[in-house]
Amino acid sequence: MRQAEADLVRALPLFENVSEKHFDELMSTAFLQRFPQGVTLIREGDLPDFLHIVVEGSVELFATHDAHETALDILEPVTTFILAAVIRDEVYLKSARTLTPAQILMIPAAAVRAVFDRDAAFARALVNELAMRYRCVVRSLKNEKLRNSTERLANWILQEDAHQGGKGQIALTIDKRTLASRLGMTPENLSRNLAQLAKHGVVTSGPQFIISDVAALREFAKPNSLIDQ
Repeated sequence: MRQAEADLVRALPLFENVSEKHFDELMSTAFLQRFPQGVTLIREGDLPDFLHIVVEGSVELFATHDAHETALDILEPVTTFILAAVIRDEVYLKSARTLTPAQILMIPAAAVRAVFDRDAAFARALVNELAMRYRCVVRSLKNEKLRNSTERLANWILQEDAHQGGKGQIALTIDKRTLASRLGMTPENLSRNLAQLAKHGVVTSGPQFIISDVAALREFAKPNSLIDQ
């Protein structure tokens, strides 16, 4: 790994407090790699060879069963996947592929476990990452169980609007099929739900969602800080 890449990695929250010795140990066998869109990085059922960290771009976590596929999460910088499998040295329960061109840091799983056992700062950072991912899973489960599909879409629109600057105009960065799967609905249901949201202040224009009445949308969506981020 080049020094400029090592400096980039060192600045990441996971590594900023790791001892110099242990950081060098992790980086000695790690590499930072760029991938084009649509590359499968890991497959469910395989044992982890690396800890992957999204440095640039976005990655989709997904799972399959009996010819069905569903999106589970979409990751953006800077976050790991799938840390629990790496720490426990157990098979992946989901797969991952690049949604956009991405830069991924790959650290051998055995090296991560070895330094985890010896470096308290690194262990705390990894536990914090695991705790964050766990809380995300709980929020996602509550969203799925406590809301219907139209309410999930409405809250996703509000969150994405906030993420994109709160201008009331969302540029869709993923295709609608992936969005539908991520929200637990079919593409046909997504279209019907968008039509229903028209009376609550949402207008669609190709790959853009326009919020014409934020108050109406919020009244319908009922955002909840214990579910939504």
